[in-house]
Order: sequence, then C-alpha cells, then structure tokens
Amino acid sequence: MTQDPGEPGTNAVEPPPGMVFIPRAEVALGSAQAFDENPLHTVVVEPFYLDIYPVTNAAYAEFVDGTGHRAPKHWVDRAPPHGEEDHPVVWLSWFDAVAYAKWAGKRLPTEDEWEYAARGTDGREYPWGHTFSAECCNARATGLGRTSAVGDFPQGVSPFGCHDMAGNAWEWTASWADTDRVRRVLRGGSWGSGAMSVRTCYRGRDLPSYWSNAYGVRCARSIAL
Repeated sequence: MTQDPGEPGTNAVEPPPGMVFIPRAEVALGSAQAFDENPLHTVVVEPFYLDIYPVTNAAYAEFVDGTGHRAPKHWVDRAPPHGEEDHPVVWLSWFDAVAYAKWAGKRLPTEDEWEYAARGTDGREYPWGHTFSAECCNARATGLGRTSAVGDFPQGVSPFGCHDMAGNAWEWTASWADTDRVRRVLRGGSWGSGAMSVRTCYRGRDLPSYWSNAYGVRCARSIAL
C-alpha cells in the first residue's frame, strides 16, 4: 500500500467545489469472508475526484428543473419533501444516476474507486475504523427508519473526508455486478441496512432499471493524466 490517507502527499490536486481529491494508490480491496466481496485482492486505483456528500434532494431538483427528467416517485409536484432538501436523493435507478452525473459534468465511480475512498489504505471495515457504531452512520441500528441530512454523522467520515459512505442511502456505481452484465453494483448500505451491509467492502447489486427508497448516488470525476 503506497499512500497514507491522512497525508495527501505532493501529488494532491485542488479539487472542484464539493469534491475531494483521492490520490493514486495500490490498495487491498474485498475481504476473505465468504461473501460476494471475496477474495481479498490488490488493485491500483488511479487518482480521481469524489463528491464529499451523496447527491441531495436540492441538487437533484436543479437537475429535474433544468432538464425535465422524471422526479423521484415520492416527490410532490416535482419537488422534494419539505424539510428534506439536504437529505440524499433516493428512488433513483442506475439510469437516473447516470443522467444526473452526466448533467453535472461528472460520472459514477467504479466500485474499486468507491471502496478505496471509503476505507483508505489500511483495510478498515467501516469508514471510521474496524468496529461498527450506530453513532457513526444512519443504519438500521441507529433507529431513524428513514434518510437523514447528509453530514449528520461527522464521526463516520471516511479517511479522505467523504461523509455518509456507510448507511443513509445505497449509492450506484459504474461497475457491473455479474459477468453476464445484468445487475449493477451499489455500495454503502442505507438507513435500513444491518451492520454487515454497511461495511466498506460489501457489494449490493440490482437491475439498473430498479429504483428504491434507499437507492441514491455520489458522483466522481476523472483527472486528466
């Protein structure tokens, strides 16, 4: 492993507003457990930018208003629920997530990029460390039973300064979950997920056309090398 997540190093680049710079590194991803994330493997991730927070209802509303794209199914008159403007947008299909990212001049992260940004280079189980804590994320054990404002759990921040990478809303990635390319990977778990599903290496999956009250998005941006 080549990069201390707490020390960006001399290759740090000033990120766009609302994003963080994730440096190039050789990192261990996955796990040795008998789940879909097996086996533990090493990959080289090139530098990229990643959103500090999941895309919020307020940000998605600008996209809906500006493009005429369909609004999430629980919105009323194409507007998000009152008081939830700073919650992560949900009820997104993979196609909705891609459309938003393209409109914003960004893209979806690959699952390798997402996992590296969530766990750093020290192989932590959760963005904050190796032990689950209901005080660090909005998951089932936290007891909220719904989304929360992004950034409401600052003690759960990732090594690179990204919030809500465990719980609150699942985040679509650019990666396929299967060799037959049927389902796409989701990462991070949601407000309804157990401790196992909000681990940094846990791989969710679903058909790209499906949407849910727990499916949202966080965007990435490539860096010209």
